[in-house]
Amino acid sequence: MTRAWPRGRIVFGVALGATLILPLFLLYGRAVAEVMIAIADLCFLARSAAEGSWGWLKSGWLRIGLAWWVWLVICSLPFPPFADGGMHPLGEAVATVRFLVFIAALEHFVLAQPAARRWLSLSLAAAFLWIGGESLQQYITGHNIFGHPISGDGELTGPFNKARAGPPFSRLFFPLVLPPVDRLLARPGLGKRAAGGAVMLAAIAVQVLIGQRMPVLLMGLGLVATFVLMRRLRALVAVGAVAALALVGAAAVIRPPAYYRLVEKFTRQMSHFRESPYGELYVRSAVMAKENPLFGRGYDGYRDNCTEPRYFHDLGFLFTGHDRPGYVSKGATVCNEEPGNFYLQAATDAGVPGLLLYTALGLAWLVALGRGLGGGGPDPTRVGLFVAALIFLWPLASTSSYLDMPMSGWSFLLIGWGLAEARAAQAMAGQPAADQPAADQPATAR
Repeated sequence: MTRAWPRGRIVFGVALGATLILPLFLLYGRAVAEVMIAIADLCFLARSAAEGSWGWLKSGWLRIGLAWWVWLVICSLPFPPFADGGMHPLGEAVATVRFLVFIAALEHFVLAQPAARRWLSLSLAAAFLWIGGESLQQYITGHNIFGHPISGDGELTGPFNKARAGPPFSRLFFPLVLPPVDRLLARPGLGKRAAGGAVMLAAIAVQVLIGQRMPVLLMGLGLVATFVLMRRLRALVAVGAVAALALVGAAAVIRPPAYYRLVEKFTRQMSHFRESPYGELYVRSAVMAKENPLFGRGYDGYRDNCTEPRYFHDLGFLFTGHDRPGYVSKGATVCNEEPGNFYLQAATDAGVPGLLLYTALGLAWLVALGRGLGGGGPDPTRVGLFVAALIFLWPLASTSSYLDMPMSGWSFLLIGWGLAEARAAQAMAGQPAADQPAADQPATAR
């Protein structure tokens, strides 16, 4: 049984305020974004301690996440047979728990009330429109509002000075576009339906015009998932997919740099994937994981150990090893800050156990987010948040680090929002969560 905390509303307000301004600092100021996450974490833990409400620790996904975190910390210990990178990797591994606590805080405390979730959706919508609007301005005028030009490789940078508009736009696309489109299509009148179609097609067009390959591919995956889950949107999603393909083809005329990256360069890299920078990156990290199967090399193990000559070879079970015709090690030139894939990173950081635990954590998130979405007319917000998590966790993707800000901030914010929506839907259906008794609710909810 929990006890009400007199200062609970103040602490809740501080945590909610930090969460609502987080998107601004994910756009501009990742260090401040870290502070906002820390504030939300501390408010949540303070509330839990003051009220004795620790039921959230029973969440299935959190138990898996904590097991992964503990193993990552063990693998990062600065002595044999673990990592030998000193205290910095260990400190980074220990601090990783902040993201798990943040997601739990959103699910159980900060976003427990519908009003808080509505305010967050407005905050994220502002960020989404800002990225999209600045991308269009740059496409039309050649510069964004800050005077930054299109990137040298032809990608639109949107409101940034570098080509990083595509990934957050693709994450925010589904939870922010599907709900208004679904509402417009549900209303009578051709004009409303046409407006819904225009919103969907405009967002797809912006994603394609930005010209970043992986976000476009992940948008395609998200459209497939949306087609499966949302019957009312199937026709529009199919039209949108065809329109996206047509726009990619038309880019050869209206935007040649985007066509080069999305089609020509991508096709060339895929046809010679092993020799591409991505192939070299993946094979090096896979070699590292193969030779350190139990403990990996600790947090940031790939970055800290990639230059070791003992990893300068091929994978015998995929290629022909050292005797493969034409194989020449590229040595340290292959190295990067991360392996370029979440699952390879999990393996290089914490071995096969770390890979299995991280995979289980992702599956646990998807199961929790997807519960109840199998009906004929699921909540479009919940579908969008499930799809956003799906494309974040999709294994066949080129990625930054799974804890790299700001992208990890966007993804964990959406996962926390999705879990809060799923919990609210479960409560409305009269199905109390098994991991939290009814009395163990935030003071603001009682």
